[in-house]
This record gives sequence, structure tokens and C-alpha cells, in this order.
Amino acid sequence: MTTAHQEPIRILILNPNSSKSMTDGMAKSISSLHLPDNIEITYYTASTSCPASINNGTDLDTSASVVLQDLSSNLQLLKDHDAVLVCCYSVHRLVPGLSELAASNGFSLSVTGIFEASVLTSLSLLTGPTKKWGIVTTGKYWEEHLTVGIKKFLGQEEEGGNNTKFAGVQTTGLDAGDFHGDIPKEVIDAKLAEATRKLLQAGDVECVVMGCAGMAGLEQIIRRTAIEQYGEERGKKVMVVDGVRAGVGLVAEMVKNRRMFTQ
Repeated sequence: MTTAHQEPIRILILNPNSSKSMTDGMAKSISSLHLPDNIEITYYTASTSCPASINNGTDLDTSASVVLQDLSSNLQLLKDHDAVLVCCYSVHRLVPGLSELAASNGFSLSVTGIFEASVLTSLSLLTGPTKKWGIVTTGKYWEEHLTVGIKKFLGQEEEGGNNTKFAGVQTTGLDAGDFHGDIPKEVIDAKLAEATRKLLQAGDVECVVMGCAGMAGLEQIIRRTAIEQYGEERGKKVMVVDGVRAGVGLVAEMVKNRRMFTQ
């Protein structure tokens, strides 16, 4: 039961592509979290005007424009929630866009994305100054997009200025939709394992981020590869960060902190 000191935290899990199967995959992952009773989760899947898989900058722009237009006409959905988690592993325009939409209409809304949540979570999990974290994701486009995005998010200069804790981005060559499509499981497993192997070779990698919402549920492939690469004792210590699950925890804390520090 929700007690007086446990106000409800209503989180909207927003999938900005039109793949219902991807939303279902996120819901399955979130259901394993055993969340407190006061956290209420609802789901939003973008309309068919959005791509089923976001694979490049054009797809990002389309999904942001379509979803912002839809929610601008359906403000009550946002008002019925305390927070939104944007579930596209990217620097997505919806993160600032939804915050601005709420503010311009006179209400507050905590908004973050699974990309931002995974960065903050990974940095908090590193256990020493030489430990690293990195990302395995889908297609080639995301290597530069995410690398530049991390620098901007952390306030680094885009040109120069190495981040010694970041091991980089490795790609599988798959699209987000392939993880819930017709690609054989053994092909997906092999490509994800190879991308993970390359990332682990970059140094003492302690956290591997699954850089696609569609990867939810594939943690064991990364864990198995870590053991193969580092040996059992060290490999078992590698943490696999699911941005969706990390994002739920972070955005719930954002709501609590907003309530705590706002008069």
C-alpha cells in the first residue's frame, strides 16, 4: 500500500518508434525490477508515422517531430505523469523538447532518456580510476553520434579532450528492429558477442551498456563474452547496464529530488 510519505510516482515509458514489439520488450525488462508500490508505469508507442526502427539522424528528427506534435495535442497524457523516460538510445530531441513543452504549458515534468541514464549509471558504478565503461549498439551511424553526445553531455570539448573512463562505442551492424524481427537468433548473438569482444579489448572495462532499447533481455550474451575475454573471476564482475532499467530508477529519483528541493 502507498503510505502518506510515499507519494505516487507516475512514469511514462515513451517509445519514440512505432514498434509495439519493442515496447513489449521494454515492459518485460521493467517488470523484473520489483518496483515499489508507489511507482506507476504506463507505456506509449509512437504512431505509424514514425519509423519502426530509428537508425539515423533523419529517423531521429521524424520521431521527435511526430511525437511532439501528438503530445502537444494530448497534453493531459503528460499532465497525468510525473516523469517521462525517452526510450531511444540516442541524443534525442524529445528529452529537452518534452521538458520545454511542459514548462510552456505551466506544469513540471521530469524527463530523461535511456542514453543519459546509462551514462550517469555507468559512471556511478566504476570502482576505480583506471576502470572504464563503453557501449555496444546497432549500426555505424551511432559511433560518432554517441561519442560526440557523451562529450557534450559531460561538458567536454567536442574536439580533443579524451575521456579516460570511456572505452568507446562498438557496433553490431544490426538495426534496432532486427532484435525483434526476422534475423536468426544465432546471427544476433554472434554479432553482439563480437561487438562486445572488441569493446572489452579497449582496456579494463567494468560496465558494458546495451546501447539500444531493443537489446533488452540480451544481457547473458554480453556476460558470456566477458567471461570468455577476461576469464571467469574477472568476467563475472563486468556489469551489463540496460538503459531502460537504469532510466526507470533514475527518473524516479529525479521526481523525488524535484519534490525535495522545490518549494
